[in-house]
Amino acid sequence: MRQQVREVNAAVATAESLDDFAGNEFRRKLSSSIDQDSHSNKWTKAISGGVDQKCPRKKALNVLRVIQGDEDDAGEGEPSAEIEDPHKNRGLGGYRRATYNFMADTLAIRLKLMVQKTIGKVKTVNSKALDIGGMAVGVSCQLGIWKGIMDFTVTPLDDFKVVIITITCVLYIIFPPCFSWHPSHFFLLLTKVNQMDAFSSSFLSTVKPSKFFLTPKISIANSFPFPHFNVSSARIEEKSQPTTTGRTTTKTQPKTTPPLSSSPSSSPVTTTRPPSSSRPLPSAAAVAKRGVEPTLPTKVFSALDDLINIFIDPPIRSSVDPRYTLSNNFAPVDELPPTECEVIEGSLPSCLDGAYIRNGPNPQYLPRGPYHLFDGDGMLHSIRITQGKATLCSRYVKTYKYTMERDAGAPLLPNVFSGFNGLAASAARGALSAARILSGQFNPANGIGLANTSLAFFGNKLYALGESDLPYAVRLTSNGDIETLGRDDFDGKLFLSMTAHPKIDFQTGETFAFRYGPVPPFLTYFRLDSNGNKQPDVPIFSMVNPSFIHDFAISKKYAIFVDIQIGMNPMEMIFGGGSPVGSNPAKVSRIGVIPRYATDETEMRWFDVPGFNVIHAINAWDEEDAVVILAPNILSVEHTLERMELVHALVEKVRIDLKTGIVTRNPISARNLDFGVINPEYVGKKNRFIYAAIGDPMPKISGVVKLDVSKGGRQECTVARRVFGPRCYGGEPFFVARQPENPEAEEDDGYVVSYVHDEIAGESKFLVMDAKSPNLDIVAAVKLPRRVPYGFHGLFVRDSDLKKL
Repeated sequence: MRQQVREVNAAVATAESLDDFAGNEFRRKLSSSIDQDSHSNKWTKAISGGVDQKCPRKKALNVLRVIQGDEDDAGEGEPSAEIEDPHKNRGLGGYRRATYNFMADTLAIRLKLMVQKTIGKVKTVNSKALDIGGMAVGVSCQLGIWKGIMDFTVTPLDDFKVVIITITCVLYIIFPPCFSWHPSHFFLLLTKVNQMDAFSSSFLSTVKPSKFFLTPKISIANSFPFPHFNVSSARIEEKSQPTTTGRTTTKTQPKTTPPLSSSPSSSPVTTTRPPSSSRPLPSAAAVAKRGVEPTLPTKVFSALDDLINIFIDPPIRSSVDPRYTLSNNFAPVDELPPTECEVIEGSLPSCLDGAYIRNGPNPQYLPRGPYHLFDGDGMLHSIRITQGKATLCSRYVKTYKYTMERDAGAPLLPNVFSGFNGLAASAARGALSAARILSGQFNPANGIGLANTSLAFFGNKLYALGESDLPYAVRLTSNGDIETLGRDDFDGKLFLSMTAHPKIDFQTGETFAFRYGPVPPFLTYFRLDSNGNKQPDVPIFSMVNPSFIHDFAISKKYAIFVDIQIGMNPMEMIFGGGSPVGSNPAKVSRIGVIPRYATDETEMRWFDVPGFNVIHAINAWDEEDAVVILAPNILSVEHTLERMELVHALVEKVRIDLKTGIVTRNPISARNLDFGVINPEYVGKKNRFIYAAIGDPMPKISGVVKLDVSKGGRQECTVARRVFGPRCYGGEPFFVARQPENPEAEEDDGYVVSYVHDEIAGESKFLVMDAKSPNLDIVAAVKLPRRVPYGFHGLFVRDSDLKKL
């Protein structure tokens, strides 16, 4: 029997080597024949055949002819007496079952050898535990996977491939409802596992990625719909490392690499001259630095992660499909050392001496599964301005997660916003994360955050912020480079996380912040004094359900929170296959007001404000016995995380009478506006002007408007506007005062700055606009040495503050 199996395997391997079509046809015919209740002699005749043993090609073709029924079936009878057949006189099924058992025993032995080799020092291995692998393969064979397993005996298996095969079969047995695919799909998986080289998915890895996950080209009858990834949209750019001496830089022309195609019918990739926005190849130095060979445990865990991404939770929805979320200028870039920029229009005002730094997501590794826009590793893009000259630098925030994944050569934890869609995906990725933690690959006590949202300067320190972790202190060097100093817990007084939108009172120097989470207390308010010393927490237990509170506002007397209709939604995750964070249309939004120096929540008051859903707050101030808050209201809150292009944000002025409890709401503008900012000197006190980004649609920003909130009634408050141009999109505007030390200066006396990218030319610029002009006239434009991806929030830090770092 074993000799027959080897002969069939050799014939199958030869037929498959002829060409894809012949191999697939041979496989289909063979499987169809075996599934029929034919007599055993057809099987015996197929593998013995009487063909010259020295010509495997002829033997393979003979097998195909026999299976197709082209040859005479005379001489059918019982199998050879030399073969021990426990299922004698039961036809072809008996040989099939004997084959199953033989293959199960073979893989069980291989698994035992692999474990003994891996453990090394262990003298005795629990045979029952190790036989689980063989049992799993045997049962999986009965489910229709036997042909794929048999292919693997043609060539020797290394330990890693045996692990993948065995774990795959175990997953199929344990979680059959989670796999919405036919058992024959295992054939594709196992065939490609036998060909794969490595599982590193680093953008700059020198290891060739598995074609199975990027460019599946097998086409067999009744094949399943495979999630095809077009990774050409996820580009990076690496400028040739310039040698900087003072203000002199040496530049070389970057090389380009063609996009990868995932179409099954696509022809081999050919090198063509890409447009200027395509990704140049990384430099040799970058490849040497980032090319990390993953360890065996990392490969195994990465393989399991790929199985989850492909079979359990593929990126079906556009909101988590990397082909969309990382398209165009959302695609990540590589780090860029300090590089001199060219001022192509006007001149940079002297009040801009300092640095404008913008944070945003920039995934370190190519997403192999679902990826949401909010999930990337934090990257800071800084333009350092000194005496009218500009220097651009882009650096990752070296979070604990970033450094561990960089050193491991592969992602270690699932994405927060896209990795837990549905019960099956959540259970699978949760179990895999637990296994990584137990194996010592990752310690969540050191932080799981991305620091990809915003920046803040307080206590004479500059922080990169993300609300899922503690702040990360960073600094700018004298030549414009960015360094990460480390995670700051403020002498052990800050726990778990902090909002990405703390509020700084520029008159007192105090910082006000909060954190929220999925367990009580769902909201915790706290503050830091002017020296950066954290004060005691104020837990808010009157918030009885977890809510997505991304931002808040402060006045001189109060801190204002908005409990919106977005929160934890476990039922949608379990029964609807959605994200654990989602909207609740039955919930009534409310505003909470607490004294800003409160020591407990006894004075916390809540006011129902139906339909008021705030992601970003602009400002708040006090009016006699009332408090006023300015914020964009998300009208279609159900689309906030899933279909951002359908979101419309209407800036509103909400006044809460603390005596009567009456809430009054007035719209400020009918435009789709978000990322509203003011003169930072006016935080917590009454302001007149707002500078907001125009969604076209969100998350792309086509321009900036200036609003005058002092206008009464319900009239349009837009007083100035700047549209960037056709297919030119920017980011959050930021206001920089012309005379920050002058208390008599007008509120709008300054400049509005932002990064802008031209998708047609593939170029990025840094724009400086006159905040007082009716058209927000461009005062200066700086051409950047490479594109800056779209991101989130930025900050301008003056030169005097940079020297304190």
